[in-house]
Amino acid sequence: MQAEFRARLERHASAVEGCLGDFLSERGRPERLVGAMRHAVFAGGKRLRPYLVLETARLFGLDGEGPLRVAAALEAVHCYSLVHDDLPAMDNDDLRRGQPTAHIAFDEATAILAGDALLTMAFAILADRRTAPRASTRAKLVAALAEASGLDGMVGGQMLDLAAEGRFSKNGRPPRQGLSSIRHLQALKTGALIRFAAEAGGLLAAPVPVAERRALKSYGEALGFAFQIRDDLLDIEGEAAVVGKAVAKDARAGKATLVSLMGLEGARMRLAAVTAEAIAALGSTFGSRAGPLVDVLVFNRDRDR
Repeated sequence: MQAEFRARLERHASAVEGCLGDFLSERGRPERLVGAMRHAVFAGGKRLRPYLVLETARLFGLDGEGPLRVAAALEAVHCYSLVHDDLPAMDNDDLRRGQPTAHIAFDEATAILAGDALLTMAFAILADRRTAPRASTRAKLVAALAEASGLDGMVGGQMLDLAAEGRFSKNGRPPRQGLSSIRHLQALKTGALIRFAAEAGGLLAAPVPVAERRALKSYGEALGFAFQIRDDLLDIEGEAAVVGKAVAKDARAGKATLVSLMGLEGARMRLAAVTAEAIAALGSTFGSRAGPLVDVLVFNRDRDR
């Protein structure tokens, strides 16, 4: 089953990378900036978010250029977020996916501009008629990705993450975090883009039954939570050569994670429970049609990077 999933994941990744390659052609643009953007986008990665866009679209019989463009736009936003997350003012990472981060490979100013350009490019992709013929559909996609990316999504979560390190505390120490605050932080920082990916197919295919739309939203929320738990576990248990970036940084920075609250075994148990609940919910709504989405949950539970 997982061999089939990995083959499907690679096919989707190849298609999305081809689409992004077209968007990132030089065509008289600033060579250094395009080079930094391509470095950020083509440094590897699982392309799970684009996979979710393409497979949720297929749930409703949609294929082709439209879903592919939405998947590429989402991956551009994700890659922008990694470029900025790695900056010295943020997490100050030298490695990403086993390669030098953008500000190391180029310079800090170029990395900032590359992230800015990837973010704005994403919305140009979504606003184009080739993404969806109906203006109302394009508007919904733009609004949904903007919410998932910004103040009420990923960027808001990043700020909460910095605050949870104690950066803004008068005593410089991390404030105490409970389960609800950690869940909220992670639902924004990591979960918001994953939730958008899970809902994108329904937005493209609208109108869809309310029960199915709700099921995809719940799936996206559960997967986002499970994905962050696995990342937190890998930061403790993973090997830098396999994970592709520095490990054990969360504890040193005082970051608020489920592992810091519940311990390794508690986090493993919560990951297993969230995964099982999401699989059951998918099956009750979509039946066997949800197989490609179930595969993501199983893959995430067991991944080593």
